[in-house]
Amino acid sequence: MTQTMAQPERILLAHGGGGQLQNQLIRERIVPRLRNDALSELGDSAHLKLPSHDVCFTTDSYVVKPLFFKGGDIGKLAVCGTVNDLAVSGAQPVALSLALIIEEGFEVALLDRILQSISAAAEQNQVSIVTGDTKTVDHGAADDIFINTAGIGVRLPNVELGLGRIEIGDKILINGTLGDHGMTIVSQREGIAFESSLASDCAGLAELTCRLLESVRGIKFLRDPTRGGLAATLNEIVEGSRRSVEIEERSIPVKPAVQAAADMLGFDVLNTANEGKFVAVVAPETAEACLKICREHPLGAEARIIGQIVEVRDTPLVELRTKIGGRRIVQMPYGRELPRIC
Repeated sequence: MTQTMAQPERILLAHGGGGQLQNQLIRERIVPRLRNDALSELGDSAHLKLPSHDVCFTTDSYVVKPLFFKGGDIGKLAVCGTVNDLAVSGAQPVALSLALIIEEGFEVALLDRILQSISAAAEQNQVSIVTGDTKTVDHGAADDIFINTAGIGVRLPNVELGLGRIEIGDKILINGTLGDHGMTIVSQREGIAFESSLASDCAGLAELTCRLLESVRGIKFLRDPTRGGLAATLNEIVEGSRRSVEIEERSIPVKPAVQAAADMLGFDVLNTANEGKFVAVVAPETAEACLKICREHPLGAEARIIGQIVEVRDTPLVELRTKIGGRRIVQMPYGRELPRIC
């Protein structure tokens, strides 16, 4: 009879060695929280029966610091981030993989919290964790824990999204306030307290994007403005469509606490990461219908039309019309304002 060993309170290198400790970690801590038929087989790959041959596939890695923040943690972020990449591609997310790279000495109790968060986020977003991997590395080699996820989703019928579909006059819509995630992370990382509480906007967007795409024609392009924020996304639209973008500062929704934090710390909210937002380019005749659908959903209550696609004068660019009537060019961020943001 094989003797069952008690699990240590911290991760050991042996947890990644392919032996009894790793077997226990997977079977006793990971699988029970994420249980489904495909995962329970514990094969080298998951067998999925998909209702369509038109699928989307994505992958991402998560290295956020701190691991736990107001509004979420690295586990919730990994699930929602991958779900959102599928959602803005016009897909209904179906299944995710989960790979954990864990540093020697990481507390098992913290791993349990992260796994529980992953389970809750997967259930809320109606996706299954169907396959995965666990590796352990030497102390100091991974800064506690890194997570890699890959996702597969079924493309919604009759959905065509792409930068090449964008035309002059199209409207630009965002489903809510900017900068919540980035300012939450930097404030907790540096131990800075603000009178008004900050919380990440980390959330899965597929329910809302699928509702939009199924209800309204004329949605040309979707993108989630994560690293680089709104500024990076709009500049990607300009570069890919070869058209200019004009946005109105008065129309861009920003929570007062987020703006105050950004002003105090010297950040531009337009460059700050978001984890529960999407930018949509839509035909002008359907913009109000899109706005109405967004505002009927909890993740779109603060939705706004913030600008439009305009003719190129000299060179394609993003231009902001300021609250005082001036204009300024919004450039692509040069690098990372905040490292380890997601």
